[in-house]
Amino acid sequence: MTRTRRPRLVAFGAAVVAVVFLAPYLVMVLDSLRTSTDVKTTPPSFLPRVWQWDTYATVLGDGRFPHWLFTSLVISLGATAVVILVAIPAAFMTARHHFPGRRLFLLVVLITQMFAPTSLVVGLYRQFFELNMINTYGALIITNAAFNLAFAIWILHGFFSSIPLEVEEAAALDGVGRFGMLRRIMLPLTLPGLVTATIFTFIAAWNEYVVALTLMIDDDKKPLTVGFRSYVTGYEQNWDQLFAASVIAVVPVVILFALIEKHLVGGLTAGSVK
Repeated sequence: MTRTRRPRLVAFGAAVVAVVFLAPYLVMVLDSLRTSTDVKTTPPSFLPRVWQWDTYATVLGDGRFPHWLFTSLVISLGATAVVILVAIPAAFMTARHHFPGRRLFLLVVLITQMFAPTSLVVGLYRQFFELNMINTYGALIITNAAFNLAFAIWILHGFFSSIPLEVEEAAALDGVGRFGMLRRIMLPLTLPGLVTATIFTFIAAWNEYVVALTLMIDDDKKPLTVGFRSYVTGYEQNWDQLFAASVIAVVPVVILFALIEKHLVGGLTAGSVK
């Protein structure tokens, strides 16, 4: 294989992968512009037979939609804030200080990643019922934070561990305390890892469905992932509105990715090259 062909093949392969991943989103956008009857028509057509442009206005005008969006934002931002506030000191202490039980602590944190929320949903419901937290934002914030905390601790632990010891020693000689060292020196150096942990936690909380479906009862307090179910029920099937709402729900995540893409790539590829 010549050197001129190899980049072309790589570019072609990348284009094929991009098309495969973008195809479902294209279908989702096209289905949001069809009539609900057209979505169910067999055999389906690639382009809508009748273009329906007011679907998004209908969804945004739905009085329930702002409540679902607000709930998703509160839960995602709250869970992300809890994870970052807990993961930073935990990762810093385990990476820069050796103490009895350090390895056991990291092992226990890793083990928590082995349990899926689906397998624990009954126990979670029982626990929050005893605490009188059913149908509250706090229950979902705590749950999402708990299931994403391990990932944040481990990725930040790796970043803190990669910082040379000489940096910490130089800061100590300048009279910088432990908290000042963390805030003024360590966190700026671990910014890519911090951004990576933040975006993954936010997306995981934004997309969570099973626990939210179980714990949230009032329609106004349901997040977007659960609220969408009301568009397609046993009595009415508004497929066009379901797809339009799904497209709208993707927009905040796309914007977030666009804003922090550089830091995110740096966090994911850190340590791959010495």
